[in-house]
Amino acid sequence: MIRAAVVGAAGYIGGEVLRLLLGHPKVEVAAAVSSRYPGKRVDGPHPNLRGTTDLAFCTEEQLDSYDVLFLATPHRATMKLLPRLAPKAKTVIDLSGDFRLRDAEEFARRYGAEHTRPDLLGEFTTGLPELAREQLAGADRIAAPGCMATAAILALTPLTDAGLIEPDVDVDARTGSSGSGATAGEANLHAERSGSMRLFATSGHRHEAEIAQACGVRPVMTATGVEAVRGVQTVCRTTLREGVTEADVRAAYRRRYADEPFVRVVAQRRGLYRLPEPKILLGSNFCDVGFAADGSGSRRLLAIAALDNLVKGGAGNAVQSLNVRMGWPERLGLEFPGLHPV
Repeated sequence: MIRAAVVGAAGYIGGEVLRLLLGHPKVEVAAAVSSRYPGKRVDGPHPNLRGTTDLAFCTEEQLDSYDVLFLATPHRATMKLLPRLAPKAKTVIDLSGDFRLRDAEEFARRYGAEHTRPDLLGEFTTGLPELAREQLAGADRIAAPGCMATAAILALTPLTDAGLIEPDVDVDARTGSSGSGATAGEANLHAERSGSMRLFATSGHRHEAEIAQACGVRPVMTATGVEAVRGVQTVCRTTLREGVTEADVRAAYRRRYADEPFVRVVAQRRGLYRLPEPKILLGSNFCDVGFAADGSGSRRLLAIAALDNLVKGGAGNAVQSLNVRMGWPERLGLEFPGLHPV
């Protein structure tokens, strides 16, 4: 049994980390840090945890020593917190965007601030087991990728690994309101968000850099906020290289994800859920990926992925990475399959 602490535990991602770790057979949640609710029970802001724990939030100053520290803190805050928090645990798993990119200049361009600890960027391994399983096995600094980036990367990787597509990719992402966090502002009030499909970050989305870094493509990405609370779906418009067939594409997906515990290939010709749909993945750590070829004979191909932004797009990826780091079965604590109907 290892001891874990979660910093930023009152937010949506922090709450999901708590939920998953409280059900994990090899982890004791020893501390949950919140600057907003010190001394208050964690099942206040996270009512779904009622009856599962008597844990109360503590302050950063009350932290002791732990085996693993999860940082569910805001973008641009983690890089300032890390130097003083890192000594608290051997293994640090960051769920913010601060250590996802390896290039400090690219970080500054995408996040609108200079990176205060560029010397630490090279210490972090990408917390996406499907891409970095071998590196995670010995990693003590892990950076979980963004939710929409995770979906796009998993949709594109079989195609880029096999050299099946041209490098220019158009990524169209849709996301639920929980992606804005528990302290989102006026734009995410129910009265403003309900019924809307709000296009945001129409150019230069920060996840473009993560997708390019992981897949070696030139992505252009837009994101749309939709009615859902949870869930991400990405539709990546690609162009097949000359001579590539639909059979080649299907074989690449099957081959790449044949042994992955949390990626399922969903590309059927008929049925209500014939392509990846986030609704049936809510609460689960699965990412469904699929594709749709243009039947007219052109080289256009849609690469599609869906996931729960708070689980496989965040906390679940982090826990899965911890499982790999510790040499445990990857499904440990992550067995929930999702619900249908919802």
